[in-house]
Amino acid sequence: MGATIRFGVSLDSDLLSRFDALCARQSYTNRSEAIRDLIRNALVREEWETEGTVAATLTLVYDHHKSDLAQRIIHAQHDFLHLVITTLHVHLDHHNCLEVLVLKGTCRDVHDLAERLIATKGVKLGRLSLATTGENLR
Repeated sequence: MGATIRFGVSLDSDLLSRFDALCARQSYTNRSEAIRDLIRNALVREEWETEGTVAATLTLVYDHHKSDLAQRIIHAQHDFLHLVITTLHVHLDHHNCLEVLVLKGTCRDVHDLAERLIATKGVKLGRLSLATTGENLR
């Protein structure tokens, strides 16, 4: 891990007030922690623009009573087996299920699987949440 470096940032007072309020709402103990998270998030977004290995979660909500929908979702996962680390399946009520897939692979492959599953007829909600393997972050 590198040495901690202190640096100054010049901001408009109104912008700083809004940032301090954001830090308070999000329970940051100080500005440095918030700024570190902002920088890490920017680096993860940049990571998703490369061809390296990324991590993500894909959340799906669907009615498992829709004709063969669950089977189509499972079939798609098998087609991308090299990406799927694990899944969590939750029965929300008699009809609706929530499924979370933890994914790891190239950005292109992760997006391809996510788009395929989200576009599957009968999926009510699909949301891809970008993450990182953490290899390039400190």
